[in-house]
Amino acid sequence: MIYLVDANVVMQAANTYFRHSWVPEFWSWLKHHGSLGNIKMPLEIFQEIKDGSSDASKDELFAWAREKQNKDAILLVDSVEGALVRIVLERGYSLTLNEVQLQMIGQDPFLVAHALKDPSNRCVVTHEVSRPSTAPHNRKLPDACRSVGVSFCTPFQMMQNLGFKTAWNEPPTPKHLPAPPAIVVQVPPLKIPGSL
Repeated sequence: MIYLVDANVVMQAANTYFRHSWVPEFWSWLKHHGSLGNIKMPLEIFQEIKDGSSDASKDELFAWAREKQNKDAILLVDSVEGALVRIVLERGYSLTLNEVQLQMIGQDPFLVAHALKDPSNRCVVTHEVSRPSTAPHNRKLPDACRSVGVSFCTPFQMMQNLGFKTAWNEPPTPKHLPAPPAIVVQVPPLKIPGSL
């Protein structure tokens, strides 16, 4: 399974719970699984990170994405056919969106189309939550994925499936627990009524 991550996965991680200076293991783990081909980010989505800040000294995510090793590991070197993007737009959003509405949905149709290219082996990873009743230009990734038969999950489900832990790169060590101390219970002799 290839997990195709939405930009919000790394943006929220970098800005909140997995800041580079707090949990550097997450970023090493991400690069490691990227190099194995388990976690990837299509170019269209990767550009959303690069379009943010351009100051590596102030933006840890931008600095991380700029490093060649990280970019090479995480970037999906795969193109997607316009026909697949059109299917995603038609079924997941709407073909009648105007320019402003297309800007609102951003690069999401490309992410879903990359997953649609091989739906049995690709899964979209996002923080977005399903809201199926919203207008087409406000559709969320889970709803667009569902409309074309593409799997999706949260970043935490991906992390659980790939076994993330802060000591992910350390070999497991067997835990030898000491035997519990023997408990000696001294029971007073039993006195039976009527006996000597």
